[in-house]
Amino acid sequence: MTTTPSAFGRVDAENNVFVIEGGVERKVGQYPNVEPAEALAYFERKFADLEAQVRILEQRVANKVDSHNLKKTATKLAADLAEPAAVGDIADLRRRVAALDSKIEAVEADRAEASKELVAEALAKREAIVAAAEAVANQDATKINWKNSSAQLTELFAQWQQVQKEGPKVPKAQADVIWKRFSTARTKFEAGKRQYFAGLDAANKAARGKKVAIVEAAEALVSKGADAVVEYRKLLDDWKASGRTPGKGDDALWARFKTAGDAIYAAKGEQVAAENVEYSANLAAKLEILKDAAKIDPSKGLAEAKNALREIQSRWEKAGKVPREKVREVEDKLRAIENKVRDAEQEEWRKSDPAVQARNNAVLDQLHASIAKLESDLAAATAKKDAKKTKELTEALEARKAWLKVVEASA
Repeated sequence: MTTTPSAFGRVDAENNVFVIEGGVERKVGQYPNVEPAEALAYFERKFADLEAQVRILEQRVANKVDSHNLKKTATKLAADLAEPAAVGDIADLRRRVAALDSKIEAVEADRAEASKELVAEALAKREAIVAAAEAVANQDATKINWKNSSAQLTELFAQWQQVQKEGPKVPKAQADVIWKRFSTARTKFEAGKRQYFAGLDAANKAARGKKVAIVEAAEALVSKGADAVVEYRKLLDDWKASGRTPGKGDDALWARFKTAGDAIYAAKGEQVAAENVEYSANLAAKLEILKDAAKIDPSKGLAEAKNALREIQSRWEKAGKVPREKVREVEDKLRAIENKVRDAEQEEWRKSDPAVQARNNAVLDQLHASIAKLESDLAAATAKKDAKKTKELTEALEARKAWLKVVEASA
């Protein structure tokens, strides 16, 4: 007995189920111990599952979803539809799947083109990262900020990892070349960094050694007290020239150095205080000497003035030092008196110089002759009542007589 509830299949008396394709039957299975309709419905559900797969594939192709797996899915689905254990319009499913081939090829072509663009974009991003890394690595080692540059390189590596993780797969040959550049830049930077800090450590060690020697020399000076001030100042210049070394050790050395300096300057302060007591008395003595010096007057006798000045100078030297802030004041006052005597001496010598006297006499002779002539000319002009000439000669005569007085006073 045969039951045919569907145009695409039937069930025989043993519950064998057949699918009909192009008028030809093909057994797809058996479902015993159930009603024929239920057995047929089972294999129709199998068909519905296949049709759902075809419909989903059609939607994926139309929407270009998961495009890199479309061809694979279509191939598998076509194989599943070769002789499926299902009842339905299988030929229609095959046709629908076959119709997707050209569409899938178009999608894959679009995907390939898009992939090229994405790869190019990814390569460009990597190139930018590498260029930035190389710029960091190629900085002048004497000017580079190693801390900031290290952080910059770390950030660039993080960007590289992100681009590699999120971007498309890049052809291995190109990926290897650009990665080698990035790796080389990192290696170069790290090598330069190690070399710089090794040199810095050596320089710091040398500087610390110099500072230890400076501190020890300063501490050795403490026993010399105030006499060590000049030497300590030189050591202070050496300390400044040695530069600062990192760490708390530098502060500790400075504390030792300063303690030695404080002791030396304290001794110097005590010395100055003691000297100021002594020097104050000396100042009082010199002020009295200046009162006596102020009485020297070379115009009343140069020889007496010079003798008095020598006595003043002798007393001045014996009086001793005065407080530093008063030195210039009292010394300037004594210099003024010394200059007055010296100027008087030079003036006397000038007057007694034969050459000077000869020049002065020549000038006096010329002036006397000129005055005599002017007086003669003036008398003649007056006699002639020449007012203009008389005025000119009078003015010239007065000028010569004034000049004569000046020359006579300096002779």
